[in-house]
Amino acid sequence: MKEFRVCSNCVMDTTDSMIQFDEKGVCDHCNTFYEKIKPIWKTDAAAKTELLKTVEKIKKEGVGKDFDCIMGMSGGIDSSYLTYLAKEELGLRPLVFHVDAGWNSQIAVNNIEKQVDKLELDLYTEVINWKEMQDLQLSFFKSGVSHIDTPQDHSFFATMYNFASKHKIKYILTGANYSTECVRNPLEWMYFQSDSIQLRDIHKKYGSRPLKTFPLTNILWYKVYLRYVRGIQVVKPLDYMPYIKEEAMQLLVEKFGWQRYPQKHFESRFTRFYEAFWLPKKFGFDTRKVQYSSLILTDQMTREEALENLKSPAFDPETISQEFEFVATKLGISTDELQSYLDGPNRSYKDFKSQDRIYQIGAKVMRLLGIERGGKR
Repeated sequence: MKEFRVCSNCVMDTTDSMIQFDEKGVCDHCNTFYEKIKPIWKTDAAAKTELLKTVEKIKKEGVGKDFDCIMGMSGGIDSSYLTYLAKEELGLRPLVFHVDAGWNSQIAVNNIEKQVDKLELDLYTEVINWKEMQDLQLSFFKSGVSHIDTPQDHSFFATMYNFASKHKIKYILTGANYSTECVRNPLEWMYFQSDSIQLRDIHKKYGSRPLKTFPLTNILWYKVYLRYVRGIQVVKPLDYMPYIKEEAMQLLVEKFGWQRYPQKHFESRFTRFYEAFWLPKKFGFDTRKVQYSSLILTDQMTREEALENLKSPAFDPETISQEFEFVATKLGISTDELQSYLDGPNRSYKDFKSQDRIYQIGAKVMRLLGIERGGKR
């Protein structure tokens, strides 16, 4: 067994079994940032000018249309700030796209409604068939894999791309960014959410209801066909300017009465349960290490602050039993059954069919071409 070790620069550690350290004790997540991301990531005036050129192109091609681009909004910090930025700072006319997979927290619902109303934007909500989502999520619990949030994430991803393709929308704005996400979750923690081969295989083995309406996608369709044949472009505005998480949250609070979340991704009650409790309890994976390490590398948090925060669990010990019961009830099972999945054998994405080889080859090609930096491994 590998000796437990923590990076001397961030807080990633050997719970990432693939982590590597240099002679100074600095991990490969940090070195990837310093060597591959930081040299090409510019947030100065020239970068903003480059963004504004793209914005003008979006506006020009959107003349005469009801909206000039589409952007997903979960109610979380990144998508909420992007919504403000797109309308108020960049002057775009986005269609705000929200996918309801059945797990929205009330805070998220309130945040979305308040902001969309005040910005006078159109909101389109796609509701996923709950019975199919429920059956698919139960399949992932039964499978024993760590990435049980895949059904929800896949539905978000696939629905928006399907909508963009169907309605010939050329520009998708996303809140993905280096500032808070330059360190990504190791593959063993969270496998690629867009792998429909694995999703289907797990559902085939453990599901009981056919996926008649559940939205599906695959890497070749959205990375190759949509981009190079249909000409759909994904734009990440937050990478072209300084994006400080705390400042962004404070702006949203002051302008829209936006409510904060205890942790990134907690706008979904399922994701909150999964990341705060299920992953660390069953697998020993704490996604806060990834999130804090990103903030450390971008000078938004000190390593000492991160280490201190990690001393306490991400979930509230006093309320976790109620949350456990809520998730079980929502999934239509008993708490005993849910506990049996928690206690059951742990499995990996490698135990099921997948497109992992295609992802890995594609990632290497994109890195060689300079299209992608860093990433899961």
